[in-house]
Amino acid sequence: MNTSALRLLAIILTPLLLLTLPASAQPPQAKLPGIAEKLQPFIDNNEITGAVTEVVTKDKIIHREAIGLMDRETNKPMTEDALFWIASMTKPITGTAILILQEEGKLSIDDPVARHLPEFANLKTPSGKPANLTLKHLLTHSSGLGEATRDEQLKAKNLAELVPHFLDKKMQFEPGAKWSYCQSGINTLGRIIEVASGKSYDAFVRERILEPLGMKDTTFYPTPEQQKRLARTYRRDAKTGQLTPATLAFFGGKKLEETDRVPLANGGLFSTTDDYGRFCQMLLNDGTLNGMTILKPASVKQLSTVISGDLKTGFTPGNGWGCAVCVVRQPQGITAMLSPGTFGHGGAYGTQAWIDPVKGVAYILMVQRQNFPNSDASEVRKAFQQAAVDGMKGK
Repeated sequence: MNTSALRLLAIILTPLLLLTLPASAQPPQAKLPGIAEKLQPFIDNNEITGAVTEVVTKDKIIHREAIGLMDRETNKPMTEDALFWIASMTKPITGTAILILQEEGKLSIDDPVARHLPEFANLKTPSGKPANLTLKHLLTHSSGLGEATRDEQLKAKNLAELVPHFLDKKMQFEPGAKWSYCQSGINTLGRIIEVASGKSYDAFVRERILEPLGMKDTTFYPTPEQQKRLARTYRRDAKTGQLTPATLAFFGGKKLEETDRVPLANGGLFSTTDDYGRFCQMLLNDGTLNGMTILKPASVKQLSTVISGDLKTGFTPGNGWGCAVCVVRQPQGITAMLSPGTFGHGGAYGTQAWIDPVKGVAYILMVQRQNFPNSDASEVRKAFQQAAVDGMKGK
């Protein structure tokens, strides 16, 4: 093979090889100025022990950086390929799965839930009327469904066993009457995905989203090797103000080692900044990444468009709700540096991803701390987002 042919082969293969490499094996990424400096005070003041941050455009990573410690007790530094429980950042992936099936004609977000789960036909509202829940109610947290108890979650082995426990609880309000964050609604969507696709929820997500995007470290069931890269969980002691080690909590109280855990559509995934950045890049690219099409542009638009009407939504002001994503309507406070139309989701332990289609960037923050007073309003998130925006000026 001559020199020209070898060069051509290298040009073709290099992007493919990089896609398959773990974050730790890839070439060092660029770092935006100021992000580590803005986050360091939160480490010094015992808000977090460490963080991994990433900023991506449609076609490249413009920032990835690890600071602080992954494990304070062993003095283990945070690494760029650290694994985190991303909790409710699972929800946009569930919303994406619903829209994949809608494209295939297997469901519509306007469908009655009972079309796919007949047992919902007998569900009554607080006024005694038929609930007539739709998938849109579930996607926008406006269903009024009750939640399963901890013991019920613990005993369930799969979504099919968990969903009936949502039906034996009284509904909280008339569907569509208000917004109330609802885990049962998203997990019901997970069961609908199973019925409509003929696959388990976790298998569908893996085969149709995670594997095509090269998200090799995103999983409901981390392997022993992946668990070695899991950032340790901490909580802040109310009396001392110090961070102390905490147990990683799952719905139902299952341990990480127990693989009979339900693959929860509302918050069961673990991931890395590199992996979740790929998911964000796909959405920035109208549903396609590296030649793999996950969604059509119209579906990405539907995912990220407010469908919750005039309901007051979210844990911070100025937002509406799309298909299992929060959408910024009027940037303010913690979202002041974002563009109108920015969409994304956070997780209970402080993780966050915002996709800003106006600026053409996505911001991903990974931390692992319990008991934030309001993780959606965390000053850690605000500092990262503002530093990232400031760092991109002039680029």
